[in-house]
Amino acid sequence: MQLQQKQEITPFEELCYATSEEQLELVSLPVIQQTLAGKIKLETYIAFLMQAYHHVKHTVPLLMLTGSRINESDEWLRTAMAEYIEEEIGHEKWILNDIEACGGDKKQVANSVPDFATELMVAYAYDSINRINPLCFLGMVHVLEGTSVQIATKAAGCIKETLNLPNKAFSYLISHGDLDQDHQKFFENLINRLDEQQLQIVIKSCKRFYKLYANIFRGLPTYE
Repeated sequence: MQLQQKQEITPFEELCYATSEEQLELVSLPVIQQTLAGKIKLETYIAFLMQAYHHVKHTVPLLMLTGSRINESDEWLRTAMAEYIEEEIGHEKWILNDIEACGGDKKQVANSVPDFATELMVAYAYDSINRINPLCFLGMVHVLEGTSVQIATKAAGCIKETLNLPNKAFSYLISHGDLDQDHQKFFENLINRLDEQQLQIVIKSCKRFYKLYANIFRGLPTYE
C-alpha cells in the first residue's frame, strides 16, 4: 500500500487559504460587484477615494510604529518595514490628485474627517501593534494590498469606461493593481520567512482587518 505524500504549502499560501472566506465576503459586497459590472456613480468612486485617503495617510506612521516594536532578534523584519516606508511615502497625495481629477475638492477632502468605519480600522491598527503584536500590521497589509491585486486593475478599467474619467484619476488603484508584481513578491517572501507562531498572529489579524475593511465599503453609496 503506497502512502499518499502530504503536499507542503508555503506560509503565504496558508495565509491566503486561511483567510479566503473573509476575502470572498469582502469582494462579494454589492458595491464592489456593482462596480465590476459597470454600475457605479462618480459619488461612489470619490467616496471610496476619500476613505482611502484617510487610512493610507496612516500607512507610514504605522510602519514606523511596527518597526519600533519589532524584537531585536527579528531585525530582518525591521529592515523590511524600512523598505516598505520608502515605497509608501506620499501615496496619500496620489489619492488627493485622483480626487481632483474626478472633479472633487482635494483641499476639502484633506481637511475632512473619516467615516467611523475607517476610523475604527485605523484605530485597531495602532492598537493591535501596541497591544497584541507588531506583526498584526502585516494582516492589514495583506487585506489592503492582496484585495487590491485581486480587483484594482479590473475595477479601474470598469470605472474609467463607465464614468469616462481620465487616466490621471486612477493612480492609486493602478499602483495597487496587478502591475505591481515586485511589491507583491516582496510581501510573499516576507510572509514565507515567518515561523508558525508568527504566521498565526498575521492570520488572526488578517481575518479581523477583512471585516473592518468590509465595513468601510458597506458605508459607500451603492448604485440605484
